[in-house]
Order: sequence, then structure tokens, then C-alpha cells
Amino acid sequence: MVDSQYFLPNDIGISALDCTEAFRLLSPREKLYAHYLSRSAWYGGLAVLLQTSPESASIFVLLQRLFRKQPAAQLESMATAAGLSPEEYQAFLVYAAGLYANMGNYKSFGDTKFIPNLPQEKLKALVWQSQAFQDSPSEMEALWDSCSTLLFSLEDQQKQLGLGDKGITTYFSGNCCLKDAELAQKFLDSKNLSAYNTRLFKNTSEGKASYEVRLASAVQKGENCAVDGEGDTRCGKYDFEDCVFTVSRGDYAYLMKKVSENLEKAKDHAANENQKRMLEEYAQSFTFGSVEAHKEGSRFWIKDKGPIVESYIGFIESYRDPFGSRGEFEGFVAVVNKAMSERFAKLVSSAEVLLPELPWPKDFEKDRFLLPDFTSLDVLTFAGSGIPAGINIPNYDDIRQSEGFKNVSLGNVLAVAYATQKDKLTFLDEEDKDMYIKWKGPSFEVQVGLHELLGHGSGKLFVQDEKGTFNFEQDSVRNPETGEQITTWYKGNETWDSKFSTISCSYEECRAECVGLYLCLNKHVLSIFGHEDEDAEEVVYINWLNMVRAGLLGLEFFTPESKSWRQAHMQARFVILRVLLEAGEGLVTLKESTGKDGRPDALITLDRSKVHTVGKAAIERFLCKLQVIKSTADVEGGRALYEGYSAVSDTGSHNFLRLRETVLLRKEARKMFVQANTRVKGESVELVEYEGSAAGLIRSFTERFADDAEEVEAHLLELNKRDAPCWC
Repeated sequence: MVDSQYFLPNDIGISALDCTEAFRLLSPREKLYAHYLSRSAWYGGLAVLLQTSPESASIFVLLQRLFRKQPAAQLESMATAAGLSPEEYQAFLVYAAGLYANMGNYKSFGDTKFIPNLPQEKLKALVWQSQAFQDSPSEMEALWDSCSTLLFSLEDQQKQLGLGDKGITTYFSGNCCLKDAELAQKFLDSKNLSAYNTRLFKNTSEGKASYEVRLASAVQKGENCAVDGEGDTRCGKYDFEDCVFTVSRGDYAYLMKKVSENLEKAKDHAANENQKRMLEEYAQSFTFGSVEAHKEGSRFWIKDKGPIVESYIGFIESYRDPFGSRGEFEGFVAVVNKAMSERFAKLVSSAEVLLPELPWPKDFEKDRFLLPDFTSLDVLTFAGSGIPAGINIPNYDDIRQSEGFKNVSLGNVLAVAYATQKDKLTFLDEEDKDMYIKWKGPSFEVQVGLHELLGHGSGKLFVQDEKGTFNFEQDSVRNPETGEQITTWYKGNETWDSKFSTISCSYEECRAECVGLYLCLNKHVLSIFGHEDEDAEEVVYINWLNMVRAGLLGLEFFTPESKSWRQAHMQARFVILRVLLEAGEGLVTLKESTGKDGRPDALITLDRSKVHTVGKAAIERFLCKLQVIKSTADVEGGRALYEGYSAVSDTGSHNFLRLRETVLLRKEARKMFVQANTRVKGESVELVEYEGSAAGLIRSFTERFADDAEEVEAHLLELNKRDAPCWC
């Protein structure tokens, strides 16, 4: 029997993201701007298939060809003829929807592989019965042969994403290990090159290792060929520590060309000069592979305050790179929700009052808090492997520290993603469930706001630049944990990601979550969101209860065989659970039990009378440690602290390995979203919406590339074929 965690259940939640009213209120010019930005995002989002697994792109093309010829309803009769039961056909539709929603065959939240919940021979029979196969039998058979084995394979290494023998990755060639990733990072740092838009490919010749650092770009000219407008990409060949490194262009070239072309079209409909300059720099970045150009575009993006149509695009989040440095492509386009944004604007205006409340000395806080935009958005388009609830960007440390950032909360995502049914609420006392359902939405809105603005937006990094100048008073600043002078800091081109690498993402999410827990205790914060008196206390209680429950649920994302975590946020929440359990005094109680169904269960409770005392003190101590370690680039101390709390074992006061089995037994699948398409019709843009079902999600994707589907699919297969030997 295959473990159910590798299937998507037939009753998985699938919801349509509603942006009808938000889009209707846009002017014709704004609609055209949003349309071309969306086209850029969707084309770029296809790169995620190539960033996820060797087989993802081929599976995508197989599905597109099946459903372009026959929509889900029509294909069902073929499925019946092929011997599939209604349940098996639904399982296939859910699998296809899952591949589209995750942009690959690994879950975007948890990095676990998922396979179709039906026999391989039945899926093959369906493909052979399909109209696509009848029209192009040799082509479809070749496509099936190229991906069918990996489509169903659950060999140990293929069960999750990871580097070397810990899993599958296409950020690195198959012969790379952690030492190669570390060496490549040293090389990149020496050339002042960011890893965000790169992949690493290793070769060995005459016993000497050679590496290709490949930049994502439309341009594919030779490695030593200067390109007009190239920017700072450092292309060429270099000797480095007895190895040869070649920096080249042309990864995802066709897709990057489509991204840039549509950004140029969007520029014609931009609302102001900042938007135009932003799009020019982005196009330059995707054309030539220059992160510096993307950073420059991000500077103009920060200056574009309060736009009606908000967007961001690029190689952004590094959660899925096993080393924590390379960005996954994503692009979003959204419309501002003015009513909700007013609350976030009030939070921004209170930031300078709230920051001193955080539990670290002022020397560890930024010299100046640059007031950012913080808006609530209704998502029109979010291309990538998944849709978050909130975002704090850009991720470039130097810009965030000295020039600013933006925060967004995705309102229409929050509205459907976190709705909970009582009978599916696990591990809570019956008395807590009704309250949890009532207050989870409002409390999560507060947590997202604090997490993004004052979590990711706070804290100083101590840096000595290339000229030897420090950004802190080296002689007078003291470590509040030890009382001693600061002895470690970031040097030259070192960044948070490059120094803390494999723990950087989760550690930072943990710090931001702790800021949310700590500051939600502040009455002024709660009043900003409209919560007073008893209601305010309910929001606090449910926010903290939700966090400790999430810590328990996080065990789903731990892999005992490799002792590794597959999801940064859930690891962070487990760490917080451990900290609050360690606080003792009955603050959090976690007990194993037997459910009404006779199967293993668990119960987690929180003593609300101790949240403001025992809980606050515990988070205060831990949060200060997290910030001091981050500020001082204390990698050794950070790893010891964070990996210690992240450990999952069967010893101690709680058997977390056994609890993990209980969590897996009772887990609920993460919801998937169906997104609308936009289509130019004459001089206007129309919104095309789809039903919230597997069939609706599939149809949205087959119509998304309707004008150039064959060209897009051919290029995807060519890109995939070029690198196929690298994964062996």
C-alpha cells in the first residue's frame, strides 16, 4: 500500500479566487496594464516546472495535450471506455489540478511528491483512448514514455525535494552535494553575484571539477561575448579553488523572452514614470540575467506608492532551493482593496511606536524605519508554485535595510484559504472549536500584518563593507545575551541567505512569527484592527492557540529518514511550539489520546490566563536571541539554537515521532485555487472565470496559453530535453 500522503484526496478543497468586483472597477488602461503583467507572470511561472523536477514539464505538456483536445467532461467517456471507475477518473482530475496548482508534481507546501491515485496501466489506457492520442499516436506515446515511470515512482530519494541523496532538485545537477553548493556560494560571493536567478551544473574532467553557473535570461550569446546592455552578470570562465567556474546565460531562454515582451507591452499602459522605469529594469533583468537590474527595478517598485494595480515578478523566494539561496520564479498581479488597506495603513503609521516595544536593544534595530506601503490586495494572477497569505518584499537585504520594502496581504486568498469546518478541526478541545472558527480569520489577519510589516521589516544586520566601514558602533555595542562586545558580523558581499543558507528561510519565518505573537498582545495593535475589550482577548487567545496547533500540524512536514524539514513556515511553528512547551507552568499542554474512532489522536490546549505572563516572557527571551544571532551573523550559535528546537525525536517529555504518525493519520489536504484569465477583446479586456473544481482549474490552464499552446509546449519539452542528462 502506498502512503496516503503521496496522493491528493478526491475531496480536496478547490476554490475559485474571486476578483470580479475588483477587476470591474479598473479603468480600461488599468485593465490592459494588469493583462500584460499577468501574461508575463504566467509565462514566467512555467519555469517553475523546470525548477521542480526532471519530469514536471513533460507531465504538464502531456496533460495540456489531453485536455486541449477534450475538456474534462468529454474525456470522461474515454475514461469509462478505458476501464476507469468514476472514483479513478476523479482521482486523475485531482492529480492534474494538483500539478497545475503546484506547477509540478511536488507539493509547493511541504515539498512532497504526489502521484495519481489510480493504477499506472489504467492511466495509460486513458491516454491511449484519448483524442490527443488518436490524432498524434507516436508523439503521445513518446511523451508518455518520457515521463510515465517518474510520474508514478516513489523511490526513497524521489519522495521529496532535497540535495544529493536527501531528495530531488533541479536547482543543482544530480551529481552535486552540499559541499558543491557551499563552494559555489563562495565563488558567487567572490564575484559579487547573487544566486537568486541561477542554477548549478557540475562536470568532472581529468579529475578536476568544473561548474556552470547558469543565469536565467532570454539572451543566449557565448560566455565570453559582451552583450550591449548586459549589466552586471559577470559572464565568463574563472579558476577558483582548483576548480573552473563558467558563468553563462540562457536558462529558460524562451520563457524569459516571453516575460520581457509582455513587460514591454505593459509599459505602454503604466500609470506613472516609476512603473515605466520598474518595467524597463525588470525586462533588462530577464533579458540579460542581471539581478542588479532586478534590484534597480525593485527600487522603482518601492517608490510606486499606493498603485491601483500592484505587482511583483522575478526569482523571489528561496524556500525550495535545498541550500536556501536560489529563487523560485513567481509573479503576481492584484488590485487594491481600499477598505482593508486602511487598517494596514494605520499599522504602518504606528510602526515607529511599536518597534521599540520589541525585546532587543535599539542598537539592534534599523537606524531608520522606512515607512512602507502595506496594502490588502485581491489577487487577479499569482503564477508560481503556490499562493501565500501575505508577502514582504523585496528580499534583497541591502535594499530592505536602507531603502525600504512593501507589504501586501492577499485578501481574497485569506477569505477562502483559512475557512475551516468544525468536523475537520483536529487536536482541539470541543470548547475551543467554535471560538476557533469564529476568530481564526480576524486573528490571522492581525498575525499576517504584524508578521510581514514588523517581523520581516524589523531588525538590523551588522555589516562591515568592502571599505572596512562598520554600520554600528563596534566599540560600544554589547551583546545583550552575554554583555560582551560584538565579535562577528557580515563582511563585504555576505548576506543573510548566503551566511545562514539551509536554515535562513525557516529561521527568518520563525522570527517574524514570534514578532506577531509578541505584538498581538499590544492593545493598540488590536484596536487598529477593530478589536476591543473581550473581543481583543479572543483574538489573542486564538492567535496563540492557532500557532501551537500549527506547530503540532507541522510534524507532517518532517522527514524522519533524512531528519530534515520540508517546509520553512511549519518548521518555524514547530520550533515555537517547543519553546512554549519548554516554558512550562501549564501554559501549553500536549497529550496523546485515542479518538472516538478508536485511532490515535492528540489534544493540545493553551491556558489563556498565562499567555500575557508565561507566554509573553518565553517569546520575549527567544525572540531576543533570534535577533541578536541574526544581527551578528553568528552562524554557529544560530544553527545550534535553531536545529536544537527543530529536532524531532521519540525521547523527552513528548514522543514527537509518534505524534507525527498521528498528525499524518488525521491530516487535511491543503486547498487549491482556481484563477481567472484575462483576454483582450477589441480595445477592452475581459475577465474569464472558472468554477471552483478540478475541472475548472484544468480548463483555466488549457485556456491560459490558447493562442500559442503548441509553441509553448514545444519549447518546454526542448528546455527539458536539453538538461535531461544532468539529473542522472
